Amino acid sequence: MNHQVFQPAELLDGISTNHLRRQITDVMVEGVKTMLVDLQDVTFMNSEAISALVATLKAVRAGGGELYLCSLNHQVHIIFQLTKMDQIFAIYANRQAFEQQVLASSLSRH
Repeated sequence: MNHQVFQPAELLDGISTNHLRRQITDVMVEGVKTMLVDLQDVTFMNSEAISALVATLKAVRAGGGELYLCSLNHQVHIIFQLTKMDQIFAIYANRQAFEQQVLASSLSRH
């Protein structure tokens, strides 16, 4: 399966998330349909970042792809719960859980 992992660091704000969105758009042009954003190194995320992630999710889905998140720290996870973003995004505990549940299941379908 063709997938790409992105791992932003520390502060995730509007600027850094828009940069991430450009990276995701670039790999979509190359034909990648499954993207994972690993947030294990993100220590802070503001509302601009959440808005930009939602816009990125919409763009990925419109392009026929899927965007997943993993490794949210406690603070970021609370933000996602309070904003109900945990109901919009597919979130996995870590990269290994993503690989076992998403990549393994899609390989078994092919």
